[in-house]
Amino acid sequence: MTAPGTVVAAGTEFMREINASAILRRLRSERSMSVAALAEAVGLSRQAVTRSLHALAAEGIVEFTAPERRTTRMGRPAQLVRFRAEAGYVLGVSIDPQHLRVALCDLAGDVVTSEHVEFPPEVAGEEALAALVAAVARVLETAGVPREDVWYASAGAPGIVDPAAGVIKLIPSMPGISGDILVRIIGDAVGCPVYLDNDVKLATQGELWRGVEHPQESLVVIHWGDRVGAGIVLKGELYRGASNDAGDIGFLDLLVGPGETAPDPAPDTDLPRPPGLGRFEEWVGAGEIVALASAAARRLGDDDLRFRLGAGGDHHVDTVIDAFTDGTPAAVAAIEVAAGRFAKGVAAIRAILDPSLIVIGGPLARCGEPLLDVIRRDLESHPLNQPALEISALGDDAVLFGALYHALAEIERAGFGRLDGKPAESAHHDHGKRSN
Repeated sequence: MTAPGTVVAAGTEFMREINASAILRRLRSERSMSVAALAEAVGLSRQAVTRSLHALAAEGIVEFTAPERRTTRMGRPAQLVRFRAEAGYVLGVSIDPQHLRVALCDLAGDVVTSEHVEFPPEVAGEEALAALVAAVARVLETAGVPREDVWYASAGAPGIVDPAAGVIKLIPSMPGISGDILVRIIGDAVGCPVYLDNDVKLATQGELWRGVEHPQESLVVIHWGDRVGAGIVLKGELYRGASNDAGDIGFLDLLVGPGETAPDPAPDTDLPRPPGLGRFEEWVGAGEIVALASAAARRLGDDDLRFRLGAGGDHHVDTVIDAFTDGTPAAVAAIEVAAGRFAKGVAAIRAILDPSLIVIGGPLARCGEPLLDVIRRDLESHPLNQPALEISALGDDAVLFGALYHALAEIERAGFGRLDGKPAESAHHDHGKRSN
């Protein structure tokens, strides 16, 4: 009898391919099993499983290990088989104007090694790409993995991304990496297919894979920083929308009540903000939070915070967040105003989608539970039941985990074989999303 949820082939034409895939999925989750237990788990005869295993062993994906020897059991020791997670590797990349993250993981999803590079302010495209090439080389060298053992790579970047073409159409915050240069650079470094997607989309997949502790059928992941974007999960699947713009909440234009007009930025924080901000981003984004904090510091006579904001460079919002977690009144006041405005966006999402959970990621997630307390307080006046709120468990690594997840999913979809040429067509059926 076939195990529930297991897809196997009933005929002969696709028997080996489909059954081998079912066997590998189960074996990968357990790492090592006896042949008898594996046959029972996938609902196939021991003979059918053994045939598939021998074929997979010839491809180097599995290996037979020493039989179990238990003194308490009579008869022949059980034959064990192991999934060879080290047979291949996938590469994940996350890049934005402040950071570069690169990670390598094996076929079982275990991260072998990773690199984190912090960019200087206003990093040039050539510098960012050179740093990426160097980081990939260091990751492979540290892991002792030759480039030919990397089977697939996925990358997340801000901007309008067309996954089907592997192209960043528009990225105002990093114009030097627009076009297909990112895909070409990574492809040259590792010599395998490369998938490119919007960072928030991948971050949502990362949260589903490694962040959210319990399965969610309806979930929204919101990145909150200079820009504000969301990934939407409906019925357990990432929802992209007709134009792949679902979740572009930075362009929400909510009605502003009396006294809620954003104050003008203080003179010492009058720095250029990212181009192309949506109305909601102008209202709650990192630049506005810095302006609110500076105004509050001036009002409260906090010269120390004003000085630190003046010396903060591109990390002004980090200064405000650190001050908020320390309980600095001016920073607390600024975050509370921004969180109250942000709550209006949460209420709009709730009214339209009614998700069971909203996960907040991005730089503002470092504020932790106190930030959620402010948002919850502002949502109390809304008549509808509000979704549960959580801070991202993955933090800045959400995009990276999403990239790794996508790469592994492509390997699994292809039957755990090395993919040649461009990424599979099924992975490139949609258009990109603008964010950050």
